[in-house]
Amino acid sequence: MSVARTRGKRRTAPGALALLAIALVGLLSSCGGDSNPPDTLVFISRKNGEYTVRMPRSGNQKPLELGSVLRSDAMPVWSADGTRIAFYGDRVFNLTNADDNVDVYVMAADGSALTRLTDDEKEDAFPVWSPDGSRIAFYSQRDGDGESYSIAPDGTDLRRLTHSPGIDIPYGYSPDGTRILFGSNARGAFDIYTMDTDGGAGKRLTSLPGDEFNAAWSPDGRRIAFEGMWGGASDIFTMNSDGGNEVNRTVRPLGDTNPVWAPDSNRLAFVSNRDASAEIYVMDTAYSNLVRVTDAIREDATPAWSPDGTRVAFISNRDFNAELYVANADGSGQRRLTIDEGREAGPAWSPDGTRIAFASFRGGRRDIYVIQPDGTALVRLTNDDQGLASALTGAAPGLD
Repeated sequence: MSVARTRGKRRTAPGALALLAIALVGLLSSCGGDSNPPDTLVFISRKNGEYTVRMPRSGNQKPLELGSVLRSDAMPVWSADGTRIAFYGDRVFNLTNADDNVDVYVMAADGSALTRLTDDEKEDAFPVWSPDGSRIAFYSQRDGDGESYSIAPDGTDLRRLTHSPGIDIPYGYSPDGTRILFGSNARGAFDIYTMDTDGGAGKRLTSLPGDEFNAAWSPDGRRIAFEGMWGGASDIFTMNSDGGNEVNRTVRPLGDTNPVWAPDSNRLAFVSNRDASAEIYVMDTAYSNLVRVTDAIREDATPAWSPDGTRVAFISNRDFNAELYVANADGSGQRRLTIDEGREAGPAWSPDGTRIAFASFRGGRRDIYVIQPDGTALVRLTNDDQGLASALTGAAPGLD
């Protein structure tokens, strides 16, 4: 399906209202074969209750798949002190004004004090916390371009950080809080940059022939890991925080994706298709030792390290549904934490390691949950019943 760069919202015919209980129609956009870099990401809604997020590329290049996330609510991110969780969701949607875009929210770690930080008709997504908890950087399409912004966690003091003609996605603050790592395709290919927290002193770190994205600071701030397109497949790279000493860590004909640093700043967890199915691996970057953590016929994805570096949480389809699992970093002790017909996504450990936050689509609802690493004490933090009801009636919902 192809649409123009001028983006629009789809309206649903009254005869299809029942379908809204399963999924709402999302936003579509595309580069349409234009030779210039497209200026927004594509949030494609599907009837299975997910968004597929794609990054259009210039010319006739195939869009990059940046992953699938559950629709409202998605991508829980803990503050460093463990007291708050940021996320994004499309919980304010209705047929009257076709407001089905995603916004950024913050809540207390127990689900209370829910605050909507952004209120714009365009997409706001991918929140990341500053180390001191005073700012949240995020991606927004509000000004016609896909830019990086930051905001205080009470919804005040909105600042635009980037002003490029392309897509600018914040990946995270440096551990010392002085810089922001972000990706941009302002020059055509998608590259990795850093900037000051006010948007100044932007510096381009990568210049490979293909696209580089999915970047992450090491916890000690000395290195950056990222995904790079190399010979038609993606590999895992590392480089110094200033862009020097760039090393391809995987060099495989099939895709290696989603690098995540261990707390020791030496090991990387990532997803690889090298053995015919998507599995979780752990690499020691000092000695290049490789450990295969999972070995399942179906896909394992989105690894997340425990704060002590001994375990990895991940999502697996091995039991024919996307469920939350935990394993030791050497692959032993694998344990399924959730058992539900709904699809789980985006695991994130609390800073003290006692809980794992994740998004789930269960019972017709799309919400954020937390669970203990032993699979007990499942708690639903958000409640989007009002959003679902309002979609069916056309009324504008309130917050929890």
